[in-house]
Amino acid sequence: MEQTSFIWKNGEFIEWEHATTHLLTHSLHYGGAAFEGIRCYKTAKGTALFRLKEHIERLFYSASILQMDIPYTQEKIQKACVDTVKKNNLSAGYIRPLIYFGYGKMGLNPKGAPVDTAIACWQWGQYLGDEIVDLKTSKYMRVHPKATVCDAKLSGNYVNSILASLEVVGTKYHEALFLDVYGNVAEGPGENIFIVKNSALVTPPSGTILLGITRDTVFQIARAQNIQCAEKQLKIEDIYSADEAFFTGTAAEITPIKSLDDRIIGNGALGAMTATIKNAFQNITNGKDKTFERFLTYV
Repeated sequence: MEQTSFIWKNGEFIEWEHATTHLLTHSLHYGGAAFEGIRCYKTAKGTALFRLKEHIERLFYSASILQMDIPYTQEKIQKACVDTVKKNNLSAGYIRPLIYFGYGKMGLNPKGAPVDTAIACWQWGQYLGDEIVDLKTSKYMRVHPKATVCDAKLSGNYVNSILASLEVVGTKYHEALFLDVYGNVAEGPGENIFIVKNSALVTPPSGTILLGITRDTVFQIARAQNIQCAEKQLKIEDIYSADEAFFTGTAAEITPIKSLDDRIIGNGALGAMTATIKNAFQNITNGKDKTFERFLTYV
């Protein structure tokens, strides 16, 4: 991570190195926090945050699951994200809004703990580090839908993702893939998955996955280009036999998948449909597609 200069916290900017919190911060112990990941891109019109409104809407939804009393409106947090990028002169990178229970209360019930809000940003390139990736089916299943709220972006949910990510560290694989409790394909530790089959896009439905904003963008790209795109339960064999496959996510953007469990998908290279979606996504985020310019918030 490349350090920037300032972090917005509870309504004011503080220097990066002074953005600290107490050891007994409630969320540090119990995982009760909500967060978002937002990218900003360099365009001909300046720096633009991608789908800021939708990200902050989801942030507030996630926080509501924990009954957090946020002392700011969504509009205020949107503006604070823009101001944080501007304050740090960041032309392209990643923005992390975080809402958490602060210091002042211990015990599982967070009522009485202060609700703190922070926004940081930094430069961040390719998340998975490769143009095309090899996957391994995780030995861990995606967190059970009756054990948590799967479509909320809660910090505690990501212990599941940490375990799957650690599983592939030091191996030839770049990332893991979760199955859910029913044995269906769910998602990656931090990504949604699509396959291409017979010139159509298919992705797992809601229920055991985070409903990604990049995932939704792919649906909208497909609709604009008259590409069939559907939600459907997928088995691991559907991935093995797919013509193409790719990950989507704020960090991963559009990342082609070469193989799963050492089985080559398609011809093992960037497929035509994946390339079409990836190119369309890049045109949107770079401000070159006027049809989707509503997705960009300029600094």
